[in-house]
Amino acid sequence: MTRRFRALTLGEFIVQQQNAFPYAKGDLTRLLIHIGIASKIVNREVNMAGLVDILGETGTENIQGETVKKLDTFANEQFKSILGSSIEVCGLTTEEEKDLVSFESDLSKEGRYIVCLDPLDGSSNIDVNVSIGTIFSIYRRISETGSPSLKEDFLQPGTKQVAAGYILYGSSTMLVYTTGLGVTGFTLDPSIGEYFLSHRKIIMPESGRTYSINEGNYVNFPAGVKQYIKYCQEIDPASHRPYTSRYIGSLVADFHRNMLKGGIYIYPKITTYPEGKLRLTYECNPIAFLAEQAGGMATDGRGNRILEMLPESIHQRVPFFVGSREMVKQAEKYMQIMSSGV
Repeated sequence: MTRRFRALTLGEFIVQQQNAFPYAKGDLTRLLIHIGIASKIVNREVNMAGLVDILGETGTENIQGETVKKLDTFANEQFKSILGSSIEVCGLTTEEEKDLVSFESDLSKEGRYIVCLDPLDGSSNIDVNVSIGTIFSIYRRISETGSPSLKEDFLQPGTKQVAAGYILYGSSTMLVYTTGLGVTGFTLDPSIGEYFLSHRKIIMPESGRTYSINEGNYVNFPAGVKQYIKYCQEIDPASHRPYTSRYIGSLVADFHRNMLKGGIYIYPKITTYPEGKLRLTYECNPIAFLAEQAGGMATDGRGNRILEMLPESIHQRVPFFVGSREMVKQAEKYMQIMSSGV
């Protein structure tokens, strides 16, 4: 008789991994479990979005000047409520909040962690039922415990992250995270509402055959990016070119595909976003941490490692080149050539 082995749940796996951190007291474990709980609530609403009055816009704009969708607001409030009720988190910053959120209860002030969050990445895809996600990043606070969180807690370089991950709301719902011990993926079983281990150790291929970039902005791309796209489109059987262009418009979905199959994602500086579009603290840093832990690479396209950048503000934007190591290096090569005039 064939024996069937029950897969590990998210909670069970996190508790097992806690032993790898001598300083851990269980609060990071509880924090990751809280994020998993919040994601299930958001997932439920995402799946119901076509049936209830939650689609559409609120009529307001967030700090980025982008129109806030109703589901954006719902996701933001759910994560804020659950993390604010925990005793592990003293503060939060999100794409939807102009300023950092400092939790004021006595227990929260004792919390040792802060969270940076994009509650609903790719929300422009909501109305057409395309994959969206949540991105999160966790740091230890550097301010004194027992007091409110401070701005400097949120302006740490990405190398200081203790955990990061994302939830992908797609054909199946996945939670993917790292604590610096590789990248692990869990898939939600909707019949019982539990995440189960599905990808024990994700390794990104050193190269791939997919490039992800919004080519609608082509005329505004730096010369190096234009040259790299031409390189991707050239016919060269020896290097498996031309590559395939795949762009969903959701960072989580685009990165997830490239991490599993190999590829590169690029959002460079363009005329409308002269500093880049993506935010360093709650989009680029967590994705860069995941990329490096999976064997990939993340830079600003000019040789600067994303994780080593020191944030100047919580909503700072940066150019973003992330994916398979060899593809990122090749893109940077063209950026360097075209900037030097060689």
